[in-house]
Amino acid sequence: MTIAGHRPERIAEEIRIEVSVMLAGELKDPRLAIPMDITEVRMSPDMKHARIYVNVTGTESERNRALEGLTAAAGYVRHELIERLQMRRTPDITFVLDQSEEYGHHIDELLRKARSPGDA
Repeated sequence: MTIAGHRPERIAEEIRIEVSVMLAGELKDPRLAIPMDITEVRMSPDMKHARIYVNVTGTESERNRALEGLTAAAGYVRHELIERLQMRRTPDITFVLDQSEEYGHHIDELLRKARSPGDA
């Protein structure tokens, strides 16, 4: 694959870094005042859409409020990415809660129960 074939991955990594910086202090929405990390950014091959996966620490209601805050800030984030990455077009941004960590803990628990049938 050529260097141009890796462009969506390179842009996705740049978006992850820039959005992480924005979350660290630029976005002043009180719904975003809880700890959160950008775990991954996935770009569509045509680079018109970006899914930003966010790991939010907190209760279910805090997670939902944080997702609402991120969705409300998507226009600002998109505008900032145009300037920071100096792109002609920035992809449409969708924030998604990353639940892979909870899913991994669930699988670990199921495996533990399968190994020791006498404890279950």
